[in-house]
Amino acid sequence: MLRSLLSRLRLPPAARREPRPLPLRQRALAAGACAGAAAGAWLWLRQRRERERRRRRREALRGAALGSAGFALRDQSGAPRGSGDFRGRWVLLYFGFTHCPDVCPAALERIGRAVAALERDPALPPLQPLFVTVDPERDDEAALRRYLRDFHPRLLGLTGTAEEVRAAAAAFRVYASAGPRDADGDYIVDHSVLIYLLGPDGLLLDCYGSGKSAEELERSVREHMRTYQPLQ
Repeated sequence: MLRSLLSRLRLPPAARREPRPLPLRQRALAAGACAGAAAGAWLWLRQRRERERRRRRREALRGAALGSAGFALRDQSGAPRGSGDFRGRWVLLYFGFTHCPDVCPAALERIGRAVAALERDPALPPLQPLFVTVDPERDDEAALRRYLRDFHPRLLGLTGTAEEVRAAAAAFRVYASAGPRDADGDYIVDHSVLIYLLGPDGLLLDCYGSGKSAEELERSVREHMRTYQPLQ
């Protein structure tokens, strides 16, 4: 009797079968969804780490207060120019000299290309390129006019007395040292080769070495403009 009861309680063969696997297309879709979710999570974490890295770098640079001392110089037309004249504006700043054989022209060429590219985007604020000489003995207003006309048309050159130039360089911790003179009285000035990005508050936001291309410079400035937050 018990055997007969158990026989009646047995599941039919169809009900005892193992679950059928999903069709290949559904399995591919499920695997793709999982991979997409993993990739999205990885990208989010990467962007978060990059934002944090930029935040720490920005705070470190601003903590150094480079540029906070300001400067008082003259432009290539002889008009007085102080750091306050550029408040509220974005600035790419480079220290060099007009007799520089290759490093300075390469830096100014990269700055000019980056500024020109950013100017083509009407949604971005204007960017002022600045060149400050570290060789005021030879780089007067006329020398700056002759030299800078080969680069971006809005590139502004600044010069001044030896003391004024030294003060401007010191405000950004720029190193500059004139080398020995040759038989013709010419000399090379050894100097820092960084390009400085100043925000509208006049303080340093970023700096770029000679290995930074014009395209990389443009992308970095664009990102700083997009994420800029003034100091409170």
